[in-house]
Amino acid sequence: MLTEPELTRYQRQMIITGWGEEGQQKLNRAKVLVAGAGGLGSAILTYLAAAGVGQIRVIDSDRVELSNLNRQTLYTSQDIGLEKVAAAKQKLEAFNPNIRVEAIHEEITEGNVFDLVADYPIVDAMDNLTTRYLLNKVAVRRNLPLFHGAVHGFEGRATTIIPDETPCLRCIYQGVVADKTPVAGVTPGIIGCIQATEVIKYLVGIGELLTGRLLVYDGFGLTFTELKVSKDPSCHECARSEKGE
Repeated sequence: MLTEPELTRYQRQMIITGWGEEGQQKLNRAKVLVAGAGGLGSAILTYLAAAGVGQIRVIDSDRVELSNLNRQTLYTSQDIGLEKVAAAKQKLEAFNPNIRVEAIHEEITEGNVFDLVADYPIVDAMDNLTTRYLLNKVAVRRNLPLFHGAVHGFEGRATTIIPDETPCLRCIYQGVVADKTPVAGVTPGIIGCIQATEVIKYLVGIGELLTGRLLVYDGFGLTFTELKVSKDPSCHECARSEKGE
């Protein structure tokens, strides 16, 4: 049962068709993994906490730097030098005391990714393709949803991956992403909010997910373009998994 403070806090979202108290209770009981506490992560974490997602595991190995502050809105100048996950936990739990944030200050690697993800739905807020492929591997092998977002300058993209139903990340992307990708602060805010929207819809069980579609945002022209994406029958990850290899 929701408490009186929870009913008051969440009343405006619970009146959305299909949400109600039952949907809010689903959020309260939910657990989500957010991989990355940077620009994308700042927006994702803020709005998942605001919605009342009960347990959030956030993983990041970095500390707050001055150069982060054009886009990583969870942090202030006073946080410089602190672990991002520790600063994020403090702020998010103060913002919404109904939730629990598990802060893991660790780099995601081939050796630990399965343990770190466990059975949590995965939100990809990373800034490199190598780690994204590791998250994709866990999602495919454990049949977990993966909510992907990426940014570059004024451009961003997002899609939702449901193993066995949609293309996986390796079906969609090839190649590598350079370090220190240019980014305008507003871009991860927009894409992160789209990712958080997808997570909330998935957990509550409402709306239509961004599955089989790659949403591309162009901030210069202020346009959204939707690209249909299909499974690659020779995909190294999901085709292999479907064959039981």
